[in-house]
Amino acid sequence: MKIVIAFLAFTLAVGCNSKNKLQSQATQEVAMTAATILGNSEYLAISYGGYRHIEHAIEPTIKELKEDMKLLAAMGVKILRTYKVHLPQASNVLAAISELKNEDVNFEMYVMLGAWIDCKNAWTELAPDHENESERNAVEIATTVALAKKYPSIVKVIAVGNEAMVKWATSYYVQPKIILKWVHHLQGLKKSGVLSKDLWITSSDDFSSWGGGGTEYHTPDLEKLIKAVDYISMHTYAYHNSHYNPTFWEVPESEKELSDIEKVERAMVRAKTFAVAQYKNVKNYMTSLGIDKPIHIGESGWATKSNGFYGQKGSHATDEYKQGLYFQQMREWTKKEGISCFYFEAFDEQWKDAANPLGSENHFGLINLKGEAKYPLWDLVDAGVFNGLTRNGKNITKTYNGDKALLMQSVLVPNIKYKRAN
Repeated sequence: MKIVIAFLAFTLAVGCNSKNKLQSQATQEVAMTAATILGNSEYLAISYGGYRHIEHAIEPTIKELKEDMKLLAAMGVKILRTYKVHLPQASNVLAAISELKNEDVNFEMYVMLGAWIDCKNAWTELAPDHENESERNAVEIATTVALAKKYPSIVKVIAVGNEAMVKWATSYYVQPKIILKWVHHLQGLKKSGVLSKDLWITSSDDFSSWGGGGTEYHTPDLEKLIKAVDYISMHTYAYHNSHYNPTFWEVPESEKELSDIEKVERAMVRAKTFAVAQYKNVKNYMTSLGIDKPIHIGESGWATKSNGFYGQKGSHATDEYKQGLYFQQMREWTKKEGISCFYFEAFDEQWKDAANPLGSENHFGLINLKGEAKYPLWDLVDAGVFNGLTRNGKNITKTYNGDKALLMQSVLVPNIKYKRAN
């Protein structure tokens, strides 16, 4: 009898401990909201796409996504950004994270879920109608809501549109009133209890779309939108501006006698300063409206290959050393300021410019398609954080076999003679 009683007591204790652990996990998940995650330096953010093939139609499997989630977690990433809920990757990422959480109660990863927004006639032979929206937008929003309801412990932010208001997105951009409509819809679902009141709603767009650029964006609808979102998610790309707005990239007269590497390092300081200035421009516009709410970086990154505007025949902005400097400087600045930066991006994706393998859009990742960590992550490889982890069955190694002298041979000095082609 004593043995039976002891066994029952042991079973009860184990059951209570398991229950307490699950209750503790549930409490932690409730506590970790967008408000506590964004701006938290212990919760690094990143932009994520897990597509490995040239054919965008080939979706990453759950197994591949889980592989990626483990790599991101090893890097210290705890919140990632997706882009299009109508593609299987978005829902599969949530399923993969859910499985990992079930396998390990300590696994922690959250998601900023993106709803793609288009104007009417986008991506068709008809002229884009920027004043009206695609019929698909309603489906995109409904799918986003369904996923947020299904995975409330994982989805902490919904972004309505990706660069959907910036006017250079000529194929699909919409006016702010379209984004505002859906933000109001989602905020209404929060008020009615359909969505969690702690879920944050935003739109992720170029700094200019948030009022940080030309006055053509300063409209009453944008003002209403800034009031309606829970925070501003802005994009800033000094990399692209080394071609489109290269004044900050030119080597000033006072630096022309410096060594080549000093010229590169000074240029990268100016690149970070350029990004900071765009952030401040958005903040200044927001405060001029009498509004005070968080601003976080929805995208910023640096490509490592380019045979176009940013490479050997262009601004000379492209190489891994510069990517490493930019990554480090952006992480340091945003940590100091209490800003989240969804750094763009985790892995190279070759579908983005499928016809041009050396196109810069294919090479923004911190890890390439061969499972090699680029220069910004070499120290993590040295620290062993990727030990036991793989991508596509390959161990994570360093680019250039970790030979920095070899890497430095590829570094391009800012092109002081470069002038943007009209």
